[in-house]
Amino acid sequence: MKSRLALAVVVLIASLPLAGQNQQQKPATLRSLLLHELKTTHNQAEWFVPISVAVDGLTAEQAAWQPPNGGHSAGQLTYHLMYWNRRALEKFKGETPDKYSGNNDETFVNFNDKQWNDTVKQLDQVMTELEKLVESADDQQLAKWAPTIANICTHNAYHIGQIVYVRKLQGSWNPDKGVK
Repeated sequence: MKSRLALAVVVLIASLPLAGQNQQQKPATLRSLLLHELKTTHNQAEWFVPISVAVDGLTAEQAAWQPPNGGHSAGQLTYHLMYWNRRALEKFKGETPDKYSGNNDETFVNFNDKQWNDTVKQLDQVMTELEKLVESADDQQLAKWAPTIANICTHNAYHIGQIVYVRKLQGSWNPDKGVK
């Protein structure tokens, strides 16, 4: 009986490398990379928290709070992301975005705390639409859009870090959410 058990263990251990070889990850594609970057800045936590976590539980009053030595509020940063991500989405869809004055400051200061919940909801919708667009785009569209989408994701990650930092300064950040 012991010899059968030992033989079974040896066979199981010997087969592990073969099982691992069959479970190799598929090679990354442009689509999979772009979707990964969009999702990890939207609602899938990996190396840093996504926007959905960064704004989770933030009240309108907290979202309007600005650091005492200057800087944008979490609400202003969120509005800024929604503004620029929406413009990119509209361009990808072949729509004409609203006229841009050329003053980037306006993309922060148009936020007010009465629109906080709507701003969060709109940003989530825009991010979801961007992901769906990437999922359904043909290879030629993806190649054309890839540099812009990469910049969108880098821009999102940058401002997500600022939102978390503002929340830490404010005392409204829960370190159990992923950033100590």
